[in-house]
Parts: sequence; C-alpha cells; structure tokens
Amino acid sequence: MGARKHILILHTGGTLAMETKRGRGPLRPGDFERTLRARVPEIWQLANIRFQVFSNIDSSDMRPELWSSLAERVFESLGGNGSSAKYDGVVLTHGTDTMSWTASALSFMLRGLRKPVVITGSQRPLGELRTDARVNLIDAVTAAVEGPGEVTVCFDSKLYRGNRTRKTKTNDFDAFESPNYPVLGTLGVEVVFSEGRAAEGRFRVMPDLEPRVFLLKIFPGMPPTIARAILPGLAGLVVEGFGAGNFPVAGDSSLLPLFDEAHDRGIPVVMVTQARCNSVDLTLYEAGAQAAKRGVIGGGDMTPEAAVTKLMHVLAYERDPERVRRQLERNLVGERTEAPRASRAGAA
Repeated sequence: MGARKHILILHTGGTLAMETKRGRGPLRPGDFERTLRARVPEIWQLANIRFQVFSNIDSSDMRPELWSSLAERVFESLGGNGSSAKYDGVVLTHGTDTMSWTASALSFMLRGLRKPVVITGSQRPLGELRTDARVNLIDAVTAAVEGPGEVTVCFDSKLYRGNRTRKTKTNDFDAFESPNYPVLGTLGVEVVFSEGRAAEGRFRVMPDLEPRVFLLKIFPGMPPTIARAILPGLAGLVVEGFGAGNFPVAGDSSLLPLFDEAHDRGIPVVMVTQARCNSVDLTLYEAGAQAAKRGVIGGGDMTPEAAVTKLMHVLAYERDPERVRRQLERNLVGERTEAPRASRAGAA
C-alpha cells in the first residue's frame, strides 16, 4: 500500500454544516469542524485530512467574485505557482442549491487540472440523525483519494462531472443528475471510478469572470419588449429556448428583434434548451435557423449552469466576436459533447 494521501477539506457553507438552536427553528451556519470530527471520524482513516474554512454561507449567496477567490485557493492548495501546501486532492463542502453552478465555474477556471476537486454537501445537516451528510463526506474523500483528476460532484454514492450536473430534487437524497453524460463513478459495495477527462496543458488558474451575463428563460406570451430591456449594460446573454432551440417568431411575440439588437450591440447570445436531456440544434427548425443568421450560438447539450459560467469565463479573456464564438462552440473541459447529432425523436 502506498503512502497515505493528503486531502484538504475546504468548507464554503451550506446545509451540511448548519444546525438549529436546540433542534428547533431555521437552519443556520454552525461549528462545522467540531461536528465533523465528532460525527465522521472515519474520514481520517482514508487520508491525512486538513480542514480549512473558506466561507460559511448559504450557497444562495455564492457569487462570481467568491468563485474567483475559491479557484485561486484551490489552485494554491494543489501546488499551483509552486506553493508549499501541496495536497493530493481537495473536497469542497458546499450548499446544494448552487453546487452545480460552482462546479461549472471552477471547471473553467482550473485549467490543466490533474488532481481531484470533489464538491459535496447534503440535504440534511451533519448533526441530524437521518442525514445523508456522513456518507456523502466519506464518498467525497474517497473520490478525492482515488477518483479522476477533474472537478466533480459527489452525491448519493455517485460521482458526476461537475459541469454536467443539475440539482433536480429538493426533498430526496438523490438530488443531482447528469442528464447528458454518464456518471464518473459509483460508490456502493464496490467503488468504481472511470479515468475521467485527460487534462490539456499546464495546470493554471484563470480566475477572471465577466459577471454582466444574464440567463433568459423564455415562455409562451413573454413580452419581447421586456426581454429587449435587459440588453443595455449586458456583456452576454444565455437563452433557454424550447426543445432544440425554438422560440416565438410570429408577429409581436417574435424574439428575432431581440437577437438583432444583441448582434448590433456586440452581445454574444448562447441558446440552450429547457429540455432535461439532449441538445440544441439550430439547423433543425426555421426559428433556430433564423437565430443562427443573427449570430446566436448553439449551446449544444450544455446545462444552463455550464453555459452561463462558460460565457462569464470566455468574456473575461476574449472580446473579439469570432474568438468568443469559437471558444463557446468548443468543448473546453468536458462541458459539451463534440458535434452532437441532430435527432427528430421527441421533436415539437
């Protein structure tokens, strides 16, 4: 057996570490390290563990500037820039509501990552009797020791590529899914991991983000004037369309003027789908073809979380419209399937 690995648990907050006053009232941040040592001593048998607090917030308060600081902390902890604190992996404890957002953002900011960065949390606090926190923590540390070297989400005994996940449930322990990509590991009676994605280039951090990005979910009857009113001041727009990339085009309900104005203002627009599975194909219907003529970029099978954080990331480093488009259409860190095939199954 080889030497025990060194794993950093970096706490950001969330339900996992919350507690109630005398078991009653709303959940609030608690003394997580004390509870961790009392409730899950087993993780110290898996690796040499060090615990640090990055923040202690409800994940609803997570925001781009915190993602940037978190990426830099993880980078340094994994030996970036020749730092002395060189861990073999990092476990991030995080609230579930924005976990997929953070996982997506970190995947773009930690380029050339070759060590595991595993994000986990729970539906119930660690201090409660019927909690999922214990097994999630044990599984996450196991994944940080043995799992693939990329940003992942570990939840309910499954390991997912972080930028492919979505939170789909609020009251069940199997809260996350990866609709368009297979799991990277299962942690049951046997622990099985895939190799994950091969890293490209040197390990580096790209912490800058352009926060002036908006996610617009269209719906039948949405007033186009309201949609166009959001454009001033925006740097980028992600649109959640229907199906393979459909949207209203008839009469006063048409969103084509929105795309015209965005193009005139130099605002890149990415189209993703509201559907749970599969991808956008702007060549499949006339509406999509009209959008493409106006410069709208097909988001493939990216989740809205991945599309928004990727747009923030790309716009922080590129301003030339063609280079922005090429970056958004590329598969940078496993966030989208290369050249997805169009399918008429389930078409509108």
